[in-house]
Amino acid sequence: MVSFKLCISDPSSGKTFQREVKDNFSTPFMGLNIGETIKGDSFELNGYEFMITGGSDYCGFPMRKGILGLRKSLVIYGGTGFRGDAKGIKRRKTVCGHKIHEKISQINLKVVKQGTKKLAEIFGVPDEAKEEAKEAKKEEKAELKEQVKEKHKEAEHKAEDKKHEKPAKEHKAEEKPKEHKEEKKE
Repeated sequence: MVSFKLCISDPSSGKTFQREVKDNFSTPFMGLNIGETIKGDSFELNGYEFMITGGSDYCGFPMRKGILGLRKSLVIYGGTGFRGDAKGIKRRKTVCGHKIHEKISQINLKVVKQGTKKLAEIFGVPDEAKEEAKEAKKEEKAELKEQVKEKHKEAEHKAEDKKHEKPAKEHKAEEKPKEHKEEKKE
């Protein structure tokens, strides 16, 4: 029982869709190499044609074009399996071969030929209009939060200003009441 997780990228919309294929639907992938094309009719995506762009095995090691065998440990500058740190830096990395076999768990595909239905409809992704409406609501909520924050800041500033304000009437130093001398009458 072989199963693959397909990551299908659609360059026209810029979105990626995922599907898992098992048993009979996974057999057309066996033995294909990176860069080869496959028709979508073999796994229920009628009218589509896909190019295999890569994948990874069950341990997460990426497939690399031009490598024979299951896995190899290479000293590489960059490319698939390693993003070069600085100019001239090499690293030893483990990568998989370019042929799909039963140990591969994920296959990356790119749409080469479009079918009659859009991939978003096939995979049940909501319409773009609905997504735009959701984004607009999120933006409105964010604006409301900003307004509330501004009001709180204004209230805090007013409270601080009141603390630091001088009282309206300044109190003069209290003078001692003058003592009246009582005159003695004799």
